[in-house]
Amino acid sequence: MRIGQKWYLRSGIALGVLASALGGGVPAWAQVTLNGPPIQVTPYVSEPGVPTVTITPGSTNPLGGDTDPNGGGAGGSTGTGTSTSAGSSDALNTLLAQSWGATAVSEAEAVGVNPSALAATCVAESGCTNAGTNGTATGAFQMQPAAFQDGLATALAADPALASQIVQGSAGQSDPTTEAIAASGYLMQANTALTSAGVTNPTVLDARAYYNFGPNAGVQIAQAPPTALMSDYISSAALSGNNISATETVAQWQSSVSSKIGNAASQTVLS
Repeated sequence: MRIGQKWYLRSGIALGVLASALGGGVPAWAQVTLNGPPIQVTPYVSEPGVPTVTITPGSTNPLGGDTDPNGGGAGGSTGTGTSTSAGSSDALNTLLAQSWGATAVSEAEAVGVNPSALAATCVAESGCTNAGTNGTATGAFQMQPAAFQDGLATALAADPALASQIVQGSAGQSDPTTEAIAASGYLMQANTALTSAGVTNPTVLDARAYYNFGPNAGVQIAQAPPTALMSDYISSAALSGNNISATETVAQWQSSVSSKIGNAASQTVLS
């Protein structure tokens, strides 16, 4: 359940490209049920300087990297501990097993997001299934409409060519490859906010609280001591909506997240 994802529109090229791409469709906050299989999108163009990776859905993950299932660190004032570089992960294998997973990976790479970070997000949110609506959060990445549009704006500012790959209107939030672009943009925002707050090389686990609870609580939790209570940073509604007890510590919550996303937890958000 997404609680705390913020709403604001960006100016300049991001807003212009987003307005053009979304067109005059149904408002993005309308609830839409996707009929039939997820819409498949063919990548249009690669970001200059980003290596091209060809992946067959369901195939073995071709990316090398950290495979330590115990990664994630113990928490502290500068994030969750030692980070590892972008690479292979169990979460990425789960994403690539989806028919739309290879496209989502190429979209993350186009904006410099570690594909394992994107994969860990959909694993934590829905198991990388194109889930329905939970409150106002929708899709494989369970984004609220405000965060969805904000994430799209950030991603499109980084790579305007991605505009050719989004599904227009509110239906885009139910299309997993379109939502993957928005989720990648939101992870970019998380990395920027955490870095600005003094977190060095933010990890996927560092960014998880930002994605789950919004910017303010997200940065605070990433920097919190392990023994601090989650209730010190998020509301009772957020606790209840995310099955977090009033006595659960930051370390306990981080451990729970790490158990879901596995060895992606300690990898960096950006490639």
